[in-house]
Amino acid sequence: MRIGMGYDVHRLVENRDLILGGVKIPFEKGLLGHSDADVLIHAIMDSLLGAAALGDIGKHFPDTDLKFKGASSLILLEEVYTIINKNFTIGNIDATIIAQKPKMSPHIDTMKKNICSILNIKENQLNIKATTEEGLGFTGACEGISSQSIALLVEK
Repeated sequence: MRIGMGYDVHRLVENRDLILGGVKIPFEKGLLGHSDADVLIHAIMDSLLGAAALGDIGKHFPDTDLKFKGASSLILLEEVYTIINKNFTIGNIDATIIAQKPKMSPHIDTMKKNICSILNIKENQLNIKATTEEGLGFTGACEGISSQSIALLVEK
């Protein structure tokens, strides 16, 4: 068994959609990034790649490559799954979204369905939770959103 961790953060800005877990969440700001800036999926991808000792998403999807500009992170997650599925199966993933606003709980079930369908795992193999930072730090000040993930892979 192999364990990997992932972390991602993006700044909240106006005139961008807020996409988390492949879900467009109604909010006055969205995350700034080269792709759709889905910090949840980015953290999950990094935890999977880390557990497989295959680098990080920057190595596989560099922000200097125009092919990934505005890309859906769901498509990038499919590519990561194809890479790791050659030698590993997913045991489980535990992820946390850190955001002061908006509330994530109404969207978590859809996020889980999106991610599980791409990773070919059951919903009891993926846990997504959300927390605020009680008004502290950049996430507490609504300047950005971050996410953390831990993944367990099992060698085939």
